[in-house]
Amino acid sequence: MAQNINIKQLFTPSFTNVGSNLASKTKGDKVIWAIVVILTLASLLVVYSSTGSLAYKYSKSTESYLFKQFAFIVLGVMLIYFAHRVNYTIYARVAKILFLISIPLMIYTLLFGSRLNSANRWITLPVINMTMQTSDLAKLALFMYLSLQLSRKQDVIKDFKKGFLPIIIPVGIICLLIAPANLSTALLVGATSLLLMFIGRINTKHILATIGIGLVPIILLVSVAVKYYDKVEQKQKELPAIFSGGRIPTWISRIQTFIYTDKNTDSEKLYQTNQAKIAVANGGWIGKGPGNSTQRNFLPHSYSDFIYAIIIEEYGFLGASFMMFIYLLFLYRCIRLYRKCPFAFGAFLALALSFTLVIQAIANMGVAVNAFPNTGVTLPLVSMGGSSFLFTCLSIGIVLSVARNVEQLEGKNQEVVVNE
Repeated sequence: MAQNINIKQLFTPSFTNVGSNLASKTKGDKVIWAIVVILTLASLLVVYSSTGSLAYKYSKSTESYLFKQFAFIVLGVMLIYFAHRVNYTIYARVAKILFLISIPLMIYTLLFGSRLNSANRWITLPVINMTMQTSDLAKLALFMYLSLQLSRKQDVIKDFKKGFLPIIIPVGIICLLIAPANLSTALLVGATSLLLMFIGRINTKHILATIGIGLVPIILLVSVAVKYYDKVEQKQKELPAIFSGGRIPTWISRIQTFIYTDKNTDSEKLYQTNQAKIAVANGGWIGKGPGNSTQRNFLPHSYSDFIYAIIIEEYGFLGASFMMFIYLLFLYRCIRLYRKCPFAFGAFLALALSFTLVIQAIANMGVAVNAFPNTGVTLPLVSMGGSSFLFTCLSIGIVLSVARNVEQLEGKNQEVVVNE
C-alpha cells in the first residue's frame, strides 16, 4: 500500500524551522522590539532620500548608500539579538574591564586619532578598515560601570568618600577625555550620569555641587562668546590666546551663531541653520511625502546630524511628532523595566542606557529646529550607519537582556503561584 506523502512538508524550505527557532529564542520587551523595527525602517527611507548630494559628491549611486545602510541594520539587529541572549549579569563582570580599556583608547584617540575640524574623534580599526568613535565605547563602558557601582554602594551611597567619590571620579575622567574633541557628547554623558546618580540616591548636595562646578566652564564660554562678539560690525573679534587653541574657537562660534542668529550676517556660519529652518518650514502638517525633500540637496549632513529636519520636511509635523513619541515610548518602557527589575544593577543599567539614547535623540531634534546650538550628535537608530549606530544597537540589546531576564523571573513566579 502506497504511503501518503505530504507535498507541502516535502517542499517546505529548511530555513522555516530556523526562523521559528530564532523567533522562539527572541525574548524581552515586545514593544522595544517593535520600536527597533519602526526606527530602522524609518532609517532606510530617510537615509535613502537624503544621500543624493553625498552620492553626487563621491560619484556613487544613492542605492549604494541604501544597501550600505541595510547592511548596517542587519548587522545591528544581529548585535541586538546576540546581546539580548546574554545574561545581563555578564555585563556586570566585564564593566570594570571595559571601563579601564576605554581610558587608554580615549587618550590614544586624542593623540593619534583621525583629525577632522580640529578634533581627533576616530580611530581606524585594523583588518576591517572601519573608523570608530572611541567615545561610543567609553559611554557604554561608563554607564555599565556606573550602574555596577550604584548597585553595590547603596548601603554607603550618602557618604561622600565611600559613596560619592568612587562614582563621580569615573564620570569626570570620561567626560574630560571626551570634551576636547566633542564637548556636546561630554555634556550629554555628564547630564545622563547626574540624572542616574540622583535616581540612585546620591546625596543631592553633592549632585548640586557637581552641577555648579560643571557650569563654570560653560558660563565662561558663553560670557566670552557674548563679550567678543562685535554687534556693530557683526563679526567675531580676535579672541585672547587662552581661548584660541583646539576646539574652543569652534565652541564659541557655535554659541555666538545660536545667540545672535537674527543679527549675524555671516551667511557661511548660518548656512546650515537656515537650510534646516527652510526644511522645517516646508514640512507643514503632513510633509511633502517620502523622497520629495528639496533641502536634502542643500543641507550639509542631512543624512546624520540634521536628518530630523529631512523627516519634518518629508513627513511633516505629524511624522516628526510620531518620531518623538517613539523615543518617549522607549523611555517609558525602560522606566517600567527599571521598576520591575528585582536587581539593582539591571535596573540602573536599563535606565542609564535609555536615558543616554533618548537625551541624544532630543538633542539631535533640538538642533534641527534651532532650539539648541549645533552639537554634531546623531539621531539614534535613524541616522546613517557607523560605529555610533552599532553601539546604539548594542545598548538596546543590553536593555532587552534585562527585559528577557525580568520576563523569565515573572514566568517562574507565575508558575509558583499556579502550583500553590
